[in-house]
Amino acid sequence: MTQPTPYPQHTALSLAASGVPVLPLRRGKVPFGNCTTCADNACGGRPNMKVPGPCLCPAPCHAWAAATTDPAVIVSPAWSAAWRRAACVGYHPGDADLTVVDLDDSEAIAWACAALPATRTVPTTRGEHWIYRGTMASRNAVRPGVDIKSTMAYARWLGHGAGTIAALPDAVRALSVKELSPAPRAPQALSGLRTGGRGECPHRTPAFLERGVAMAEQRITEASSGVHATVYRTFLAVLSRHGRCGCLTDAHVARLFTAAQAKGESARHCTDAWTNARTALGL
Repeated sequence: MTQPTPYPQHTALSLAASGVPVLPLRRGKVPFGNCTTCADNACGGRPNMKVPGPCLCPAPCHAWAAATTDPAVIVSPAWSAAWRRAACVGYHPGDADLTVVDLDDSEAIAWACAALPATRTVPTTRGEHWIYRGTMASRNAVRPGVDIKSTMAYARWLGHGAGTIAALPDAVRALSVKELSPAPRAPQALSGLRTGGRGECPHRTPAFLERGVAMAEQRITEASSGVHATVYRTFLAVLSRHGRCGCLTDAHVARLFTAAQAKGESARHCTDAWTNARTALGL
């Protein structure tokens, strides 16, 4: 008697037919581990390659890199055995020209509603997936409750969702920007870190600058994850708005450094992050 197609496998075949590369996920929403032949990359497979595709192993090895649209692979004996044990279907967004903004809770959703353009949304257990057309680097904890899943990552398939998929906006791309690696150098005094010059001052009142610095302090203080990245992006934001006219003082910089150090950052990291932000802005 012919065995019925497992539900995850049936879903996977439907997705693959529409051009979405899929892989089985076991309980806990994690990929199946590499087989004994491929363990520890002994097979010479390429789990860090920039395009998906398994090594020659017939099993769904190498996590996201095994994602495929080939129905012959999806129904093969090794993959069928995995589907029978699978809890759900995963997919590689990047190879489908998609980016998933994974919002873990109501606060993250509220932020996205205020900061990002509307697009297709898919409900998750605790939050939502916002799907955009286009690819970018994947990165977790880009802000509290927000992960980016696109290239070299996988996401859980939770349905088609609602709404029209929008083009990937710059606001999402900016979330995955990493700090520049600091070059070795001697420590600098705060007075050498303030600004890149004195141009026309846009600050109509002292309160304008004060409010900006206070908001930056609050952003750092409220960071619950990804503190390194939050500090750098906050420094970058302050300098992009207030760094060219010469109004930032040592006192302002010290307030930002104090907020960062209260979150566990070292004085050296603060100095490096500030210098890298200035370099990125050409100050």
